[in-house]
Amino acid sequence: MATTENSTGWLSCHVVLYIMVIMGFMLNYALRVNLTIAIVAMVEPTSNITLDNYTISDQNVTMETPINGDRFVWDAFQQNLLHGCFYWGYILTEIPGGRMAEVFGAKRVFGYSMLAASLLTLLTPAAAYISYVAVIVLRVLLGFFLGATWPAILPLAARWIPPMERSKFMSNMMASSLGAAITMPICGFLISTIGWESVFYFTGVIGLLWSILWLLVIFDSPAQHPRISLEERNHIEKAIGNTINNKSHSDVPWRAMLTSGPVWAIIITHGMSVFGYFTVITQLPTYMKTILHFDIKSNGILSSLPYLGKYFFALSMALFADYLRKSERLSTTATRKIFTTFAVGMPSILMVVQVFCGYNRVWSVAIFTLALTLNGAVTGGYLGNGLDIAPNYSGTIFGMANTLSSLGGFLSSYMVGTLTFENQTYGQWQIIFWILAGTYFCGAVTFLLFGSGNLQPWNSGNNAVHANGKSATNGMSKGDNYEEQIPLREKIPA
Repeated sequence: MATTENSTGWLSCHVVLYIMVIMGFMLNYALRVNLTIAIVAMVEPTSNITLDNYTISDQNVTMETPINGDRFVWDAFQQNLLHGCFYWGYILTEIPGGRMAEVFGAKRVFGYSMLAASLLTLLTPAAAYISYVAVIVLRVLLGFFLGATWPAILPLAARWIPPMERSKFMSNMMASSLGAAITMPICGFLISTIGWESVFYFTGVIGLLWSILWLLVIFDSPAQHPRISLEERNHIEKAIGNTINNKSHSDVPWRAMLTSGPVWAIIITHGMSVFGYFTVITQLPTYMKTILHFDIKSNGILSSLPYLGKYFFALSMALFADYLRKSERLSTTATRKIFTTFAVGMPSILMVVQVFCGYNRVWSVAIFTLALTLNGAVTGGYLGNGLDIAPNYSGTIFGMANTLSSLGGFLSSYMVGTLTFENQTYGQWQIIFWILAGTYFCGAVTFLLFGSGNLQPWNSGNNAVHANGKSATNGMSKGDNYEEQIPLREKIPA
């Protein structure tokens, strides 16, 4: 089968969707992590940092960097609370965001959420000068709006992306890593030349412009798009088949979903993996400053390396996973399990290495970079697994998974803040690395045991009947993936 891109030329509606989603997730994380690097310059520097019995192995360490703008007297606990309070709001809108996208469409949910988050980002400097509490309130609201964005994308993918291309599409979500990778060095440059306030103005304005463009050019399905060609629309709808229920207001089969092993495999594995990921992305600049003693420009550049690695590895692994499935070299279940176990299990091993080698600047940067890079293989694993097992409720499932991971994001910041409060030593960070190793390990084992790539019967209801008169599971062997056996739709006129 020809790819969707080749079916209608280079700049098809499908390609526009890819471009906008990539840019959207880049900006989504830029709006989130701008504080991660900016806070290094926003607060008064601490002193008397020790490394227990270890010493930094490199020379030419720069402790002081000229910074424009005022600094705030926020201790380590307050700084980590600023990181963690984001998840107070984030956790509230995960499940509603996924369900609203299933019912009302991802265009509005994702677009308006990003618009509101961009406006809040522009207000961050003013909030900081008002009070610490004002920044807390703003970060909670920022999390509230961004929480709805991630689960909203899966219902969009269910209606736009053919099943054998979904790993590649889900890798677009990893553009968040690319956005963070670009944001980090830009923030470092802006802070050192203009001031920390410029970071929020820069990311906020770009996010605002993107949000307006998204609402103008993106539509919830090929059938709703006013400029799509008949050829492209037919190609997409035939490839997707009958797995999608056009009655968007159908009830969620909560009992079946909450007692499903494959659903809980996604939820738990995502929670464990993202706990480790959030710990690294929010704390890496602080670790590099207080333990490894990098100056803020080097901090921004080096902190971006794990994000760059993760994005490009995520894209390559997604393409590889789609190839293995399309060529029938591996079943969907085998593909998801192998890629997930690798992507979540390898960081566990690397965090153990970090326990013993993290005091060395070169080793530490290499380990963090490799751990987040290899974690990018989740694009071929559990990340899009909800689209395999229940595309009609993929947004709700991902919302449930992201709810757990959001709780983990808050606990991560609380954990680091508690362990390092007035005690920024390498010994305390070793405890953090051990916790991360155990968390990653639990996630990998859970999906290996309970994960699946098979379409679940409750996706369309237990008594669903298709146009050919057969039930949804009629004639299937136990290990078959129903999604890949659905006959193509008849050509639908425009």
